[in-house]
Formats: sequence, C-alpha cells, structure tokens
Amino acid sequence: MNWLLVTIFAYLILAVVFLVDKHLLVGPIPNPKVYAFYIGVLGIAAVLLIPFIDFYLPDRLEALLSFISGASFIFGIFWFFKALKLFESSRVVPAVGGILPIFTFLLIYIFSKGKENLSLSGFSAFVLLVAGSFLITYQKTKKISLKSLQISIISAFFLALSFVSAKYVYISSPFLVGLVWIRIGGGVSALILLLNSALRREVFKEKIAVQKKTALIFLSNQAAGAGGNILQNWAVALAPLSYVAFINALQGIQYLFLLIFAVFISLRFPKILEEEISKEILLQKIIAILLIGGGLVLLAK
Repeated sequence: MNWLLVTIFAYLILAVVFLVDKHLLVGPIPNPKVYAFYIGVLGIAAVLLIPFIDFYLPDRLEALLSFISGASFIFGIFWFFKALKLFESSRVVPAVGGILPIFTFLLIYIFSKGKENLSLSGFSAFVLLVAGSFLITYQKTKKISLKSLQISIISAFFLALSFVSAKYVYISSPFLVGLVWIRIGGGVSALILLLNSALRREVFKEKIAVQKKTALIFLSNQAAGAGGNILQNWAVALAPLSYVAFINALQGIQYLFLLIFAVFISLRFPKILEEEISKEILLQKIIAILLIGGGLVLLAK
C-alpha cells in the first residue's frame, strides 16, 4: 500500500499549493487562462531529468497517451481555475472532488472493457471516500449552481482523462520517462494555445503586469505544486489500475489538511478559504472525517 502513503503526502503539499493558487487568482493573477498556460509551460522543465534517466523515444501509442494526459491536465486545471475565479471555492471544490473519482472509475472500466472491478470492501471504501470528500468541502449556505456544476463537470472529466491516460503510460514505460513525456505533452499543448491571437495578447499582457514579488510567489508555489504532482503521479504509477480512482477519491484528505490550516489562518486571511465555523459546520466536518477515516480503514485492509 505504498501508493496510499504517497498519495496522502502529496495531498499535504497540494493543500498548501491550493491556498496560494486561490490567493493569486483573486488578486495578482486573475486570468485563469494565463495561470494554466504558465503551469503548462513550466512543466516542460521536466526535460532537465533526461540526462539522469534511461530516456527513449516512445512508440506512437505511448506518445499519444502522453500528449492526451498532459493536454487534458492543462484543460482540466484551466476550467478548475476558471470556476474558482467565477464562484466560491465552496461551490467548486465539492463538485469537482465528488465527480472526478467517478469519472476516473468509469473511464478505467470503459478502457479496460469491464475487466477492472472492485471487491465489495473496495467499492464500499470508494463510496465512503467520495462521500467524505464531498461533505468536507460542502457548504449548505452556498449551494452548487447549474453554471458552476457545468464547469466543474468539464474540469473533472479532463482531469480524470489525464489520470487514466497517465496510468496507461506508466504501465508501458518507467515512471520518470513517462512523467517527462507527459509534461512535454502538457507544455506543447500550452504552447499550441498561443496560436490563438486573443490568448497570445492576454498572456503577454499579463506577463508585463505581474510584479516581481508575485512572480516569485507563483514560481515557488509551482515548484511545490510540481513536487506534489510528481508524488501524485508516482501514486498513480504504483497503484493497481482498478484503484487509480481512489487517488482522486482520497482528495478529501487534502481538504482535511486545509481545514487544519484554516484554524490557524482563517482569522488573518478570511477571504482565502471563506470558511465559516459553527456547530453545524463542525459536525458536518466531523462526519466527513469519519467517512474518510472509514474509507481509509477499509482500503488499508
């Protein structure tokens, strides 16, 4: 179960990254297109690993899957950032967190032609983790609107496609080799977006407007995000194919970490998480934690 421990540590890092992402999107870098573009381009830095690994050119299928995974990730985070920009995180995060593992599970079932199934305890763990992930981020006073749900579904689909195609890349190639090609695919897809003249103007306009301090925060956060994402991809590579959806279902752990962080920072930075603490919300969080804990116990067994 090494993949489970790797996943938990990855979500600890990504919880911190989420806080900074939210801060930048509501302030210094408000354009989600620009944000997603730079994340994709910076991902090409993975080529620095080439001298240290047994690198090789993939066959057509591996190359196609790598490009699909990288490109889908860029499209997925673009729609996710756009949703965060347009709506409160309490409307977006529960929807994406609940839909993403379901899409992942369905895609694996379809691509494997029904060969990848879960045991009863495995399915029960999956249901508990998805329910806990949804409940820990859901706020009754900020219901999910149709528009936010539509964008969340698009984001969840692309992210699920990225995870599943990445798993098939890792099945046929060493982890670091596959990771480099996936990052190249994401970087190339981001550069292709520059063919759109409107986006090109927005990107370079935003580049000029970004201050050095903001650039340093963005780059530092992306370095941390890259570390968390690499661990997440490593978990995908380690997990059995039928359990890749659990890596998405375990995202509730990320928001459990966020909840812990919120205790310390919500008073100083209330707009970052927009958390409200009351007895009802606290009870909801406790139930969510119990659901996630129950799912982890079943999964560990």
